[in-house]
Amino acid sequence: MQIWELFIIAVGLAMDAFAVSICKGLGVQALRPQQALWTGLWFGGFQALMPAVGYALGIRFQTVITNVDHWIAFVLLGLIGLNMIRESFGQAEDTVNSSFAPAAMLPLAVATSIDALAVGVTFAFLQVDVVPAVSLIGLVTFALACVGVKLGHMFGVRYKARAERFGGIVLVLMGGKILLEHLGILP
Repeated sequence: MQIWELFIIAVGLAMDAFAVSICKGLGVQALRPQQALWTGLWFGGFQALMPAVGYALGIRFQTVITNVDHWIAFVLLGLIGLNMIRESFGQAEDTVNSSFAPAAMLPLAVATSIDALAVGVTFAFLQVDVVPAVSLIGLVTFALACVGVKLGHMFGVRYKARAERFGGIVLVLMGGKILLEHLGILP
């Protein structure tokens, strides 16, 4: 997998954290830089940790399912992406606690990185060099989460649904690309 493909996946995975970061920024009366950095560390850290865990699980079972790995990657990325798109059209308003305490940040960081766990499993099947991949995912998420807090503080939730929709579309397209490459349709 090339670096630009990993970057696109990283951006797609970061969209949930970006959207939640926007909501965190909404609840802040006077935004301090450390609040944005703290949010970036939580979300970026978990977005890097979860695919590493998924990769470890995938490696363990790789020999058993090597013949269908491309289908697994396609289905996992497709389902995650379609779910993100579906959620972006939801009518319910998300409410996010404005606290930056660990008790408030931990559940959000875990919830926004569950999809990265599944992506990590696909990395094992595709034999992706995991250290640069998870580092890139963590850094991209860190940056977008920091920006999200600031944007949320400035503009509100106007772009939250669009960010989730974009991330979902990216993951669906990457899953399709992986499948088409393994079927020999794309080089």
